[in-house]
Amino acid sequence: MRALIQRVQHASVIADGTKTGEIGKGYLILLGVTEEDTEQEVTALTEKILKLRIFPDAEGKTNCSLQDVGGSLLIISQFTLCADCRKGTRPSFSHAAKPDEANRLYELFLEQCRRVIPHVDSGVFGAHMDVTLCNDGPFTIWLDTDDLKRPRNH
Repeated sequence: MRALIQRVQHASVIADGTKTGEIGKGYLILLGVTEEDTEQEVTALTEKILKLRIFPDAEGKTNCSLQDVGGSLLIISQFTLCADCRKGTRPSFSHAAKPDEANRLYELFLEQCRRVIPHVDSGVFGAHMDVTLCNDGPFTIWLDTDDLKRPRNH
């Protein structure tokens, strides 16, 4: 499972001409589900994201979590994060989860986030969406559950 997390001042999403989500300060998360992902990856990723300390404290150091600052989440399903660009110039998406399973895990991710964060909005799974954001910093983090499983090298 892959997540591109952007710390934002505000973000919104429009699907098929209708605004489906809008947040103020928080994270815009683009979420990609791979064919190997399970509920374990959803839980691991949710826990990691909700504990990230990437908001500034009173001294300007990145010491505060989303919960510490009362932030919100806007979560967008994005299978293109699963692109394999190693060969040729046209990305392959063969490692992305099949739509039914990807949607199930995406919905589980939303549910787990909503248990902790009061304001969680989302896009529409499988829809063409227009996403608008004001990246704060800019501050962008890439998380991949495969990387979370590996030991850290010093």
